[in-house]
Order: sequence, then C-alpha cells, then structure tokens
Amino acid sequence: MHVLPEGRLAYGMQLPIQSQSTIYAEAWEAGAGPEDLVEIGRAADRSGFAYIASCDHVAIPRRLAPAMSTIWYDPVATLAHLAGVTERVRLLSHVAIVGLRHPLVTAKQYATLDHLSGGRLILGVGAGHVQEEFEAVGADFERRGAVLDESIDALRAALGADEFPVHHGKLYDFEGLGQRPRPAQERVPVWVGGSSPAAVRRAALRGDGWLPQGDPRDRLPEQIAKLRRIRDEAGNTEPVVVGAITEPLYVGEPGWDVGRRTLHGAPETLAESLRAYRAMGVHQIQVRFRSRSRSELTDQITAFGADVAPHL
Repeated sequence: MHVLPEGRLAYGMQLPIQSQSTIYAEAWEAGAGPEDLVEIGRAADRSGFAYIASCDHVAIPRRLAPAMSTIWYDPVATLAHLAGVTERVRLLSHVAIVGLRHPLVTAKQYATLDHLSGGRLILGVGAGHVQEEFEAVGADFERRGAVLDESIDALRAALGADEFPVHHGKLYDFEGLGQRPRPAQERVPVWVGGSSPAAVRRAALRGDGWLPQGDPRDRLPEQIAKLRRIRDEAGNTEPVVVGAITEPLYVGEPGWDVGRRTLHGAPETLAESLRAYRAMGVHQIQVRFRSRSRSELTDQITAFGADVAPHL
C-alpha cells in the first residue's frame, strides 16, 4: 500500500523538540517550544516533505532520564496541533507504543486525528523497550511482541470502515461497540518499526511499511531482502513501503563541527549519496539536519527541499 509519491525517493523527518534524547537532540532544543514546532512543521510542509513524525513515551524512569530525558510530547496531541497549521504533509507516529493502551483507545485517538487532518495519518507502531513504563500502566512488558502483533490486527478492524468493528483475539475482544468519527482514509497505513528479527518479520507479515531503527547502510540490503522473502513466502503481494534513517545531514559547507558522520556539501553531492538508498530498494528516507538554532534548521529544511530533493 503506497501512500507516497511513486517513482522517486520520498523524504520525511522526525520532528525536533518533541523528543530530546541525548543521542540526537541539539542544544537549542532545550529552550524551544510550541511556536518553534509550528514553524518547523510549516517549513517541512512547504518544502515537499512526505511526513513529519512524533515519538511516543508515557513516562521515563529515573535510571534512563539522563540519557533519554523526560521530554516526550504526546504524539496524538502534537500531530493534531501540527495538522491545524499545515496543509499537505502526512503525520506519522514514529512510533506509537500501542501495547501501552487498549486498541479501542488507540483507535479513538488516531481515527480522530485522521478525520481532523483530512486523511493524513500514517500509523507507525512499535513494541517499546522501557519495562518500568509498561509496569506503571499495567501493560505486559514480557509479552510485548505478541501484544503488538494482536494490537495491529485489532487496530486494522477498529480503524476500518465499520462503525461497529469486530475483533475476537486472545488478548482483546470487542464487538457491538461503535466509534465515530471514522478515519477519513479508507485504509489507514500501518508502518511497523524496529530492526530486530521479530520486528522485520512483523513488518513483512502485518505492515504496509517498515521503519528500520538504526540500520547502517551496509546492513540494509540484507534486511530488505529478508523482509521481501518473508512477505513473498506468506503470499502477500501488496506493496510495502521500505524506509531508512539517513546519516545526519547539512546542506552546504557548515563552517562548524557537525560531526564526522554528518554528510555535507553541495546539493548534488548529497543527492548522489542519498540515491544509493533508492538503489537498495528504499522508498522513503528519514532525514535529520544538524543545526544550532531553529532558523538554521528551517533554512536547512528549505535548502534540502529546493536544492537536494529535485536530484533524488
């Protein structure tokens, strides 16, 4: 199920500010707020980005707070806010930890988001990794993979066309319970996140797309081949949107230390490097720009859309 422009490499971005793990947050994000998110979302919308994405954590235990921080905006609230100030860019949860909530609760939230945004939702889902978070809300951490598998099936029903969805499973059972508004899309795309063998298999068997988590370039071809092999063996002939997270980027020559892994230089040089993802079988890349301020980030977003994207 393709929801992106076909025939070229699409590009989207994880929003800054809304999650501030020390792994990737820039220093200026600590003092940023809603008005900055709005301007960044609008810049991505104007610059042809396929999607903007928001993460999901309910609560971070003290032992992980120094690395992860406790700044994690709610994805539904964040994406709904940005839906109201943008026009065309899609809204991706990357990723919703759906095992933390009953599927009917998740469906109510995301169906409303899709309805209000005019059908711009992409539901990205993942298993989660923070044990204390699951325990605090009474969710099953040890069986979170099995919970996610059934949650995807239950969400397919609950986000479908039927006002009174039906799902009879081992963990969730509902029938005769109506939910409106329905999603604006006839079928909400579900992209599965993660790079473990279980996650790749889940994406192959249950997903409309795959969101790898940190796979380097040299590992991606093998992972994509595995995804397609499992999908073929299951007899699933529907197209699947394959993603990749690129190295950090900087359009032009930065004049400051952007880190040794950051790709930088002329637009044509960056595009040539990024086209290698397309050659691997990737359909969409998630990009992240090094920046020292909101204005530098929006300038980077604009430059990428105007000068790099046409070469993709």
